[in-house]
Amino acid sequence: MSLRRIYMWIGIVIIIIILGLSVATSWYTVDESEQAVVITLGEAEETNTEPGLHFKLPWPIQTVETLSQETFSLDFGYDPDSEEDADVIRMITGDENIVLADLVVQWRIIEPEKYLFNSTDPKGVLENATSASLRGIIGTSEIDEALTSGKAEIENDVRDLLTKLISDYDIGISILDVKLQEVDLPNQEVRKAFTKVTDARETMNTKINEARKYENQQVEEALGEKDAIISRAEGDKVERIEKARGDISQFNALYEEYADSPDVTRDRLVIETLEDVLPNAQVYILNEDGNTLQYLPLTNQANTQTIRPGDSETSQNTDEAEGSNSNE
Repeated sequence: MSLRRIYMWIGIVIIIIILGLSVATSWYTVDESEQAVVITLGEAEETNTEPGLHFKLPWPIQTVETLSQETFSLDFGYDPDSEEDADVIRMITGDENIVLADLVVQWRIIEPEKYLFNSTDPKGVLENATSASLRGIIGTSEIDEALTSGKAEIENDVRDLLTKLISDYDIGISILDVKLQEVDLPNQEVRKAFTKVTDARETMNTKINEARKYENQQVEEALGEKDAIISRAEGDKVERIEKARGDISQFNALYEEYADSPDVTRDRLVIETLEDVLPNAQVYILNEDGNTLQYLPLTNQANTQTIRPGDSETSQNTDEAEGSNSNE
C-alpha cells in the first residue's frame, strides 16, 4: 500500500470521527424536571425548559448545562450529639444569652445563567447568607421571644432578610420558604434554670390576671352602684320638681282666692295653720272688753273638754259667753 493511500484512509477516518462527534454533540434532551442552558463559546445564550429533543451547534462551538427545576432544601441545623455542629450555629441573643437554632431553607434555581456564571459557589453563598440572616435576627431578639411565642416573627424576619440578600447577590436563586425548626438552650443546666424562670413568670402572670379580674369585678360593682345612686337621685329630682310644681299651683290658687277675698282667706289660713300646729289644743279668745270669753273649737267634739260651772272665774265667764251667744 502506498503512502498516498494511507494518508487518504487517515483523512477519511478523521472526517468520520468529526462527523460522528458533530452528530453526537448536536442534539440534547431536556427532562420535565430540568432546564438547559445553551452556552456558545463560553457565553450563555438561552435557557430551554421545554422537555424533549433539541438541536444545537456541535461541540466545541456550543455546549449545554442542565440544571434541575426542583425545590432544594438547605438544612442549617445541628445534631445534638455533634459538638462541632453546635459550634457552627451557636448564637447570642439581644439580651446576651446563648441559643442553638435549627433552620431549613427551601429554594430553587430561577435564572440558570446567573446561577452558573455570577458565582463560583452559589450554594456556599446561600449558606453564608442564611447564617448571616439568622444570626442578625436572633441577635436583635430576646431569649424569651426566641424560645417561646416569638418564633413565628423571627422566622418571617429571617425570610425577608435572606430574600433581600439573595436578591442583592443576584445568583439566580429564589427563596421559597424558611422554617425555624427549633431554638434550644446550649445545655441541660441552662434548660432547667430557664424552665424555672418560665414557671415563675407564668405564676406571676396568673396572679396578675386574677388581680385584674378582681379589679374589674370591683369596678363593675362600683359602676352598678353608681348607676343605682344616679337613678335614685334622678327619681328624687323628678319627685321634688313635681312637688314644687304642685306647691306652685296650690300657691297660685290660694293667691287668686286671696285676691278675691283677702279677709276670709287670711282667717282661713290662720285657722288651718293652728289646726296643723296645735291639732289637740283648745283655744279661748277674749273679747276686747275682757268680760266675754269666746271658744274656738279646733278639734272634734269628742275631744273637747267640758268646762264645769263654779270651777273658776274662767268658767263663769265661759257661761256668760255662752248665754250671751244664745241670746244673740
